[in-house]
Amino acid sequence: MAKSKLQTISGHRLPTPRVTLTAVGLAVAWIGLPILLIGGLLDLFMQLAFGICTGLWCLAP
Repeated sequence: MAKSKLQTISGHRLPTPRVTLTAVGLAVAWIGLPILLIGGLLDLFMQLAFGICTGLWCLAP
């Protein structure tokens, strides 16, 4: 990120923008969970259609 000028409001310095724990959680929820869901559904389809288990649960005894 490029450095911007120091911003002040009524003489108070504003904190610089930063990545927060909430932002990381939202990124996981909006990006990671749909990818896992689509992958799981594709694995389920492969197992039902062709009888080939390709998911991680196939490794369980």
